Amino acid sequence: MTAPSDTTRAHSFNAAAAQYAANRPSYPPALFDAIDELAGRPLAGARVADVGAGTGIATALLHGRGAEVIAVEPGDGMAAQFRRTLPDVPIVRGDGNALPLADASVDFVTYAQAWHWTEPARAVPEARRVLRPGGALALWWNMDPADVPWITEQADRIRAHFNGVHNNKRGAPEMRTALAFKGVPDIPDHAGHIVRWSRHVPIDTHLANLGSHSIFLVQGEEKTGAFLAEERERLLQTFPDGTVEEVYDVLLIVATP
Repeated sequence: MTAPSDTTRAHSFNAAAAQYAANRPSYPPALFDAIDELAGRPLAGARVADVGAGTGIATALLHGRGAEVIAVEPGDGMAAQFRRTLPDVPIVRGDGNALPLADASVDFVTYAQAWHWTEPARAVPEARRVLRPGGALALWWNMDPADVPWITEQADRIRAHFNGVHNNKRGAPEMRTALAFKGVPDIPDHAGHIVRWSRHVPIDTHLANLGSHSIFLVQGEEKTGAFLAEERERLLQTFPDGTVEEVYDVLLIVATP
């Protein structure tokens, strides 16, 4: 089968913004501690541009750390959901390849689950342009760990269902780190860190989370529904009480451009 384009997949979230907001995982406090440490400066009191903010999952947490946050989001549906969720946080329309922000206007540029939708050769210079001296670019992703058997088995089933196409949480941490600055002629100094965390959710929440990923959103309700129905039965064998422990490795990359 032909894989959907990145543009198609990126825009697929707009029709499922409410599902995304209700079911996607958050991020642990230890992640933001690590950002402070690797950046050499605190988020508290900093002006932060959260790019690809989506429904505001990370934006709310950054705000909770005491940052002054402005969100940047290209999608109509995601921006509308963001405004319902965080009406008091400013949001502007745009993307990381051409930030709608003034030069030297922020202390952090952050991308939660969103950097892979940019073109790094354009997005890195844009981050450099809008960052103040001593500022930092922070990128992070919730990724599937390789040492949790049920998660690995589920990923294999997704690949089989979609004839080998499964790019929701692409590659190992080492691969994603290598790709983060692909095509950038002057790669910025950067450091990486992994934070493991987990959450316990009902099976239906886990399935709705799974279905909110772009590979499912672009496949249509029939094909997605068939997979999720089968997956529900499999998960009940592993989690007979109906509660799934989702385990994540958050890959964090902090650059000082």
